[in-house]
Amino acid sequence: MPEDHIVDFESLPASDLVVDAVFDGGTSGTIRDDPLTKLLPVGNQGGFRYKGSPRRQDVRLAVLYTTGDEADWPDELDEQTGVFTYYGDNRSPGRDLHDTQRQGNTLLSYVFELTHGSASDRAGVPPFFLFEKSGSGRRVRFRGLLAPGGSNLTPDDELAAVWRSTAGRRFQNYRARFTVLDVARVPRLWLDELAAGTSTGPNCPAEWRDWIENRKYAALIAPPTTAIRTKQEQLPDTDVGRRMLAAIREHFRGREHDFEQCAVEIWRMVAPATGRCDSTPPSRDGGRDAIGDYLLGPSGDRVGISFFLEAKCYAETNSVGVREVSRLISRLRIRDFGVLVTTSYVHRQAYQEVREDRHPVVFVAGGDIVDILRRHGLASEPAVKAWLDKQFPSAP
Repeated sequence: MPEDHIVDFESLPASDLVVDAVFDGGTSGTIRDDPLTKLLPVGNQGGFRYKGSPRRQDVRLAVLYTTGDEADWPDELDEQTGVFTYYGDNRSPGRDLHDTQRQGNTLLSYVFELTHGSASDRAGVPPFFLFEKSGSGRRVRFRGLLAPGGSNLTPDDELAAVWRSTAGRRFQNYRARFTVLDVARVPRLWLDELAAGTSTGPNCPAEWRDWIENRKYAALIAPPTTAIRTKQEQLPDTDVGRRMLAAIREHFRGREHDFEQCAVEIWRMVAPATGRCDSTPPSRDGGRDAIGDYLLGPSGDRVGISFFLEAKCYAETNSVGVREVSRLISRLRIRDFGVLVTTSYVHRQAYQEVREDRHPVVFVAGGDIVDILRRHGLASEPAVKAWLDKQFPSAP
């Protein structure tokens, strides 16, 4: 892997913000080691940090900081679309949606309202700078300049109040979606202009200016350089994720063919435009197929593209190999595609043959399942178990 470009702590006040650069923290052992307060005139705590007041609607710039380790609130950057999903700061019951200490949800509320107004309205939207925790200590990585919303998102997709529950008590929090703009380097001179109250001064990036004037989203899209994922990349990288997968395997232990129903629901979470999906008889290797349609086009004139789905409820030590993948490919006809959902991973040889021969097969591996469930509010082992018991109960 390439080495990170690390900006030392003493250089932060004069540094530009470079996408994916790492900014070092201090070494005093106190809150003063926080690098974000050195980089920008914002606070030193919380996920929302800004200059100005959300209640007065005069925020000049804002930082969204994510650790990436809060299972119930899975912030996510999709590098292939440039869309970043971030959760607000009402994360426990007992408060109104906007009654939060950091006023983060108040900031989201007024900003997304201005987004759909005129250019003069959008001029009141502060630029958002995305940082994530990087390794040990207080190091942070800059992930990009964010504009609220997205060109392919509806207003409801951009900002939605979602329900959660804790110990039987319900509450709401915001789920917000931003677009990372195609700005590789944010100049220090513009950061200084923002702090002084000028958002579209001479050093303003053209992409931000174009968003203000025309609501044009020039997204930073970064397709992967390799299409073959390793075993580690296909499996969950946290203990919580591994326990979630273990709960699925245990639920279907001894009746692994029933996992097909679960696999279909997981695929529907990935592809909501999936139409009918009918089961076929169990296969000799313990798997089970389904045949379905993926629907394209407007609601009044849909076209269905057929697909075959195969489900493999395997332990993480048991890979899906060439034999299983070849079996799926053999069922595909012209204009069909295949979906393989497994609680394990796809062996490198099978993965490589599919990609090199350009077979239209989608792999949903164990780590993908965990990510998908988290995005749909199932972010822990107990939540997954409750979902399984309700949706796929064992036969009496």
